[in-house]
Amino acid sequence: MHRSTPVPPTVVLVHGAFTDASSWSEVIGPLRAAGLTVHAPANPLRGLAHDAACVRSLLRELDTPVVLVGHGYGGAVITQATDDTDQVVALCYVAAFALDAGECLLDITNRFAPSPLADATVTTALPSGPDSEVYIHAERFRQLYADDLSPAAGQALAAAQRPIACGALTGRSGSPAWADKPSWYAIATADRMLNPAAQRFMAQRMAATEYVLDASHAVPLSRPEAVVAMIREATGYATGTPGGV
Repeated sequence: MHRSTPVPPTVVLVHGAFTDASSWSEVIGPLRAAGLTVHAPANPLRGLAHDAACVRSLLRELDTPVVLVGHGYGGAVITQATDDTDQVVALCYVAAFALDAGECLLDITNRFAPSPLADATVTTALPSGPDSEVYIHAERFRQLYADDLSPAAGQALAAAQRPIACGALTGRSGSPAWADKPSWYAIATADRMLNPAAQRFMAQRMAATEYVLDASHAVPLSRPEAVVAMIREATGYATGTPGGV
């Protein structure tokens, strides 16, 4: 009798604040070259419940196991996006928020030493509603977000940055997906956006497999090979193939 071959999981990459899905550009190609199907949807950055619902709608269209990957604020989103879905087999956090029940992003950032981000942002009111959104000053963007990328790359990221709604910073998380799913965490030790001590705290709290990387917050662009290795380890765990699919 032939044993059935496990179905390779689909990898869903959820970007964080101040950027878009192009932040995964250096990760997508190697994952596809390894035989994995990859989706990198737009994260609206409008609020935790809304953004998680958008990712959840994509998951419901997939008929394979899924490895969910979140960067920065995207980590908070993937923590919520598994509600009412059962095909998520692993979670990967990349310098990301891994909130516990009842927490918001500010609870984590306020628990640790202040980030230089605090005095480098500008808040603008939205013309169509009561909420506001946050940008990083363009001249500070590379220093805070991507100082291990070239000046040209940092300037391009600054010019294309996407703001995040202020309400997304205070949205409360529900029951965390990492409580009952295997998790991996890439800690960016030179991150000036999310304190590395906060990253280490969240990784250890959920007993994640840790990848410690000398990188800025732009780690998917500056250390894509390490991020790919982590994701492939997670997909390998899901299929019982050590080393990844």
